Amino acid sequence: MDRRHFLKGVLGVGLGGAGAAGCGRRRRRSPLGKLRLACVGIGGVGKRDLENFRGHGDVEVAALCDVDRGILEAGAKDLPGANKYADWREMLASEGDRIDAVHIAVPDHMHAAIAMSAIRGGKHVYLQKPMCHDVAEVRALVAAAGRAGVATQLGTQHASGVGERMAVRYLREGVIGRLKHVYMCANREGAIERYRLPGPRPEKGEPPPADLAWELWLGTAPRREYAPKLYHPMLWRSWQDFGTGWSGDIGCHIFSALWMAYSPGPPKTVAAEVQESWRNDPARFGQTWPQSIHITWEFPGNAGTDGDFKVEWFDGLYFPPKEIQAMYPFEGATYPGEAAMFVGTDGALLLPLGSGPILLPREKFAGLPKPEVEPRNHYHHFVDSCFGRSEAGSNFGVTGPMSEAVLLGTVAVRMPGRSLEWDSRKMRFPNCREADRLLRRTYREGWAVKGLR
Repeated sequence: MDRRHFLKGVLGVGLGGAGAAGCGRRRRRSPLGKLRLACVGIGGVGKRDLENFRGHGDVEVAALCDVDRGILEAGAKDLPGANKYADWREMLASEGDRIDAVHIAVPDHMHAAIAMSAIRGGKHVYLQKPMCHDVAEVRALVAAAGRAGVATQLGTQHASGVGERMAVRYLREGVIGRLKHVYMCANREGAIERYRLPGPRPEKGEPPPADLAWELWLGTAPRREYAPKLYHPMLWRSWQDFGTGWSGDIGCHIFSALWMAYSPGPPKTVAAEVQESWRNDPARFGQTWPQSIHITWEFPGNAGTDGDFKVEWFDGLYFPPKEIQAMYPFEGATYPGEAAMFVGTDGALLLPLGSGPILLPREKFAGLPKPEVEPRNHYHHFVDSCFGRSEAGSNFGVTGPMSEAVLLGTVAVRMPGRSLEWDSRKMRFPNCREADRLLRRTYREGWAVKGLR
């Protein structure tokens, strides 16, 4: 087979056949009974993930893939038995049944293509957040994983932490009464300057470094010229072609406790305010994400809420209301930069990201015993689910609807000032046909993946 037909087989009929026939079965494992893992994207977050997976005694890292040769070689130094690839399509085709699971930690625009191909090949999938770049991709990926019967886990590692699971227990048990409102924020100090470029992109690019396979990095996204210090390895999040902005990135972490505690249905409406400097600059508006946003979702009520309720997101230079910040009980301390405040009929719960719950007012809940929660490793929990020992807590069946809600917020950001009504069943906005086009992308020619556009 030449390269073209080789890759076509991976993305088309080849993987389709594997996915259709008995794809819920457990894959063949190594003679030592290990889960053979392939890792796509091993720099930054991917490197941290890889180290966590290697800490599980039942994992064998069988293959490594990265478009940056320098990152790939550095990651492979102490994994001499792992096969190395630049192209994930070649990796899936070459490894075949020699791998059981795929870990994916690459820019957002490539999440769905790689994960769908792996799932259709019968592989278990650990996928970094956000699940996908677009709402339609999430819907397709969740459905495919369900049909395949594979184990899945979203990279929302804080959801497995003792602190967040304690918060979920409090909320489920109705400690703060029925939920009325949620205020979420991502105002991390220095984040605007370090992670959010104002744009626009330069008129001319330059040749990419010899170690970077730029065409593979672009993948499904429109062809763009390489520009140093703008895309790879970190600042791709600032661009609509590749990332989903700050709410898409951090939002999945901060939304997680809400979803685990209340299992809300799809939002009824979503709306966004954005900074005027971004909204009024056509070059920035069509290419970058704003550095400051305020998103509001309205969710239908359920048994744990006081009727329909709103969730508000604040980042950049938008902050939670002063009366919410004033509830922070530590005198002289600044309200947490990344947190969720749950306001109920009988009290409130503040959950700073990566920390434990703070019940408010503190004097009211001073004698309340803490829930007993066993420590859990998010990565190891996924591995155990691949063996059928347990079900991963952030599996796609749970985190898919949450990811859709988060990404609906990114649609609203690109339609600022409009209250968008959401019809989840038909997957459209009845009052804004223009917003429907933002639910899915058209992949670049040559990058079609069966099961996606």
